[in-house]
Amino acid sequence: MNAIDTGARQPPAPTRPRWGRLALQLAIGWLLILLLGWLAHNASRNMAARGIAGGFGFLEQTAGFSISEGLLPYEPGDSYLRAVAAGVANTVRAAVPALVLATVLGLLLGVAAVARHPLLRGAVRLYVDVARNIPLLVQVLLWYFALTSLLPDVDRPLAIGPLGFLSKAGLALHGPVYDSAAGWHWSSPQPGMFGIDGGLALTPEFLALVGALGLYAAAYCAEIVRAGLQAVPRGQWNAASALGMRRGQQLRLVVLPQALRVIIPPYTNLALSTIKNSSLAVAIGYPDVVMVANTAMSQTGQAIECVTIIAVVYLAINLLTSLALNAFNQRSAFITR
Repeated sequence: MNAIDTGARQPPAPTRPRWGRLALQLAIGWLLILLLGWLAHNASRNMAARGIAGGFGFLEQTAGFSISEGLLPYEPGDSYLRAVAAGVANTVRAAVPALVLATVLGLLLGVAAVARHPLLRGAVRLYVDVARNIPLLVQVLLWYFALTSLLPDVDRPLAIGPLGFLSKAGLALHGPVYDSAAGWHWSSPQPGMFGIDGGLALTPEFLALVGALGLYAAAYCAEIVRAGLQAVPRGQWNAASALGMRRGQQLRLVVLPQALRVIIPPYTNLALSTIKNSSLAVAIGYPDVVMVANTAMSQTGQAIECVTIIAVVYLAINLLTSLALNAFNQRSAFITR
């Protein structure tokens, strides 16, 4: 028996020396740098042969087109660089509330997915299956057509209590607005002869994009939360129940803190995907960075530069988001011996 056991044992697999792994990584890195350099040189030579000026100098030129909405003040006489900055601000303006909506709704749905009531679990399952299996672009278009078709006309807006008014022109709220003459100031919406005068206007494009992104991502967030809660050993639930805690206290004080180490890594991927999916705004005319870059591309012919700007913007936003969520993941991790 001992001979059999001894013969069954296999020696540990040899590991590559550390310097060998480092050399391989350096070689791959140099190959990528050489490939990118060759592509850049080839593109520059082809553009010069066609008489197309390269570089990012066009960003200092006057843009000459308007941006319908946004956080950053912008006029058609501003530069392309200012237009790109306004587009980036609009991208963040849509992605952040969509992530907030997805997180809050996904957390509630994930908790409901592990509820004891079978009807509640079935309703959550139905929502998750429907939302995940309809393409996001279709959902964005459905939301946009619904808002522009089913809501009342601008001359007969729907009052939503003290919040503001809702119509085919969007949602008018009390809030700060920017005017080229008065600057930033507080404005309240008032029904006028031809629609809503004043107020903070949220267009149908913005509402459709945020609603579609938030509800679509909420379905995936619900599955992430459900999996995280079910990953906590059942004994933790029983121990919390033995201490006399109610169901809500068990979730909030015992189960959910332990589930965070399972929830946060896939939630980070979901957040990055939601930010990148905001580029679908171009399908309904929301002026995000993709739409601004496409307009600049059609006016200047600087296709490579404009696509590079889009890539760098999304890369920077995603890296910052990933760093923030990874830092939160490290802070929420349990320290064990």
